[in-house]
Amino acid sequence: MRSMKPIAQIKQPIDFEMELFEKKFSLSMSSRVALLNKITHYVVNRKGKQMRPMFVFLVSKMVSGGEVNERTYRGASVIELIHTATLVHDDVVDDSNRRRGFFSINALWKNKIAVLVGDYLLSKGLLLSIDNNDFDLLKIISVAVREMSEGELLQIEKARKLDITEEIYYDIIRQKTATLIAACCSLGAASVKPDSKHVERMRKFGELIGMAFQIKDDLFDYGEDKIGKPTGIDIKEQKMTLPLIYTLNNSSEKEKRWLINSVKNHNKDKKRVKEVIQFVKDSGGLRYAEEKMKAFQEEAFSMLKPYPDSPYKDSLLLMMNYVIDRKK
Repeated sequence: MRSMKPIAQIKQPIDFEMELFEKKFSLSMSSRVALLNKITHYVVNRKGKQMRPMFVFLVSKMVSGGEVNERTYRGASVIELIHTATLVHDDVVDDSNRRRGFFSINALWKNKIAVLVGDYLLSKGLLLSIDNNDFDLLKIISVAVREMSEGELLQIEKARKLDITEEIYYDIIRQKTATLIAACCSLGAASVKPDSKHVERMRKFGELIGMAFQIKDDLFDYGEDKIGKPTGIDIKEQKMTLPLIYTLNNSSEKEKRWLINSVKNHNKDKKRVKEVIQFVKDSGGLRYAEEKMKAFQEEAFSMLKPYPDSPYKDSLLLMMNYVIDRKK
């Protein structure tokens, strides 16, 4: 349970808001259909670290000097509703039976019900914004969903050839991962200071944190410890990560052919995967990725400089360090 400590510390200045948010989020899912209520109750009870709503509330309180309003709660609920919908659909697409240590909805209630529940959550999210005329918040979230879909498809398209450049890799993770954290941060600012310079500044801040977060995820694939996902899983899934891209771009033609052949045709061979991991380490791929991750973190840090010191700003700084230092 030690990993919960930094999260509890980050959450401290918004404990009250997070508690109230959970109640409001639960209510935002309610339906007249008993089966749906049973499933959404299950969804609410298997929540993860709740980093997305935490970003919404911390940013809104930092930007406004400690204020949140009903729009902030609605925005956080809409982000969670729509993001949960995408996760439910993802589990169906990936034929995945578990999420965060729990059974996935498709594992318990089968694909048809899971897809319908995803559609239901999506429509509930849209209506929560529309019914309250939060069109600016809805636009932020809708752009994020569009970008996430494009990022996933771009990754699938590029993974077939493995000819990915560092620039394309950044495009993929910007859309696939960073855009959702960017949406949370810009939404937090827009809920209390609509049409202000804070909205774009906080979007950029969230995007930079999201980039660092994804590179940290890439690095787990080369970890020694039994933490996070099993070592080498990205290679087995033919995912192009930053350490591997750097190594490919800095290898001889012969080494490059061996690497591509290994990832494409021998990704289930444990010995070969280990050799690839070692080669990436020896080529400085991990060191390069770590430097890039820290550069994104530094840039994110500079986005917070204009804001006066506050417990909310402190928590956002802690969150930035947590992204880099987390163990899974």
